[in-house]
Amino acid sequence: MTMCLAWRWPAAAALAIALFSQGVAEAHKASDAYLQLQVDGSHVAQRLDIALRDLERDLALDRNDDGQLDWGEVRRRWDEIDRLARQAVTLQADGRACQPGSSGAPQLDEHSDGRYAVVTRRWDCPETVRELSVGYRLFASTDPLHRGVVRVQQGGHTEPAVLVPGSSPHVFAMPSGQDDGPATGFPGFVAEGVHHILIGTDHILFLLALLLPAVLVRTGTVSKRTWQAAPAVRPVLRDVLRVVTAFTVAHSLTLALAAFEIVNPPSRWIESAIAASVVLAALNNIRPVIREGRWKLTLLFGLVHGFGFASALKDAGLTKGALALPLFGFNLGVELGQLAVVALFMLSVWQLRRTRFYRQSVLVGGSLSITAVALAWLTERAFDIQLPWFV
Repeated sequence: MTMCLAWRWPAAAALAIALFSQGVAEAHKASDAYLQLQVDGSHVAQRLDIALRDLERDLALDRNDDGQLDWGEVRRRWDEIDRLARQAVTLQADGRACQPGSSGAPQLDEHSDGRYAVVTRRWDCPETVRELSVGYRLFASTDPLHRGVVRVQQGGHTEPAVLVPGSSPHVFAMPSGQDDGPATGFPGFVAEGVHHILIGTDHILFLLALLLPAVLVRTGTVSKRTWQAAPAVRPVLRDVLRVVTAFTVAHSLTLALAAFEIVNPPSRWIESAIAASVVLAALNNIRPVIREGRWKLTLLFGLVHGFGFASALKDAGLTKGALALPLFGFNLGVELGQLAVVALFMLSVWQLRRTRFYRQSVLVGGSLSITAVALAWLTERAFDIQLPWFV
């Protein structure tokens, strides 16, 4: 029996590593493009920022296959990039199609997660735009997780939204008078927050590392402690609530500070610190340093994760005046996604907690697996390298 159990958790660890290694290099940053539309009468100026890593996936821009895209490689394929961008966006003004002009000069820009190709063009609409309908299809057939973050401006009026490729066109109503307040695209940012947490593998693993021991209690003497199944659900739920609340308070604070440019640490530092937080949370399950009050650990590391969430909003180019409600909607979506993860976990493991398999294979093996994957992230992010087995 001992040999069987000794085999189980390494096997479970290997399986978990294999599952989480898929796409591990992009564990945190989702595929986003940023679309800005400036409306002036019957004309619309467009700027579309597309991540080079996404273009490389679809167009294979890296001709010498060295893992780095230089300006020459991008410039030689600009006609294809322009064609992809042209097919990605359609505009209608009051139900009538707007006509696109030729694109502007090729250019690149730097975002928090890397370099982006910038495609600009001018659209001519049949008459003064009162209602702008935006269709979006970028990467619709190649990346189901891609999103377009759009910002429509007319004078001092700004309306942001999040677009799902291939979905119905999004309609933006232009302001008709001084009584029109700033629009927010609130539901779209709530959905984007849910989307962001559910595909954010590092955030999910951090939560799982915190939740794995939540259904167990430590018993025995100081020199020989063992894990046992928690006898009742109410104390477990109270502990989980403290952990989730601490994470919410912490990341909400730093998300706001970063989004409003009050504190703006380098992205590389933040991504490395997020990976380190996952490592430490998982190791604490194997060799507990913090046995009581795990919410304190969550509060500390949640501050780091908030800076990571902020990159999804900062790159959208929203001004401070137009940011408050999108920020609230995004944060609300993150919480809804987080609660969904917690609920699914609790429903899945509550009965399993009584088994030795859970205590050894799931808790220990799972924590070792999370540690291994997070260490790989930490190595890649801290030293800016790509580990070959995660390519």
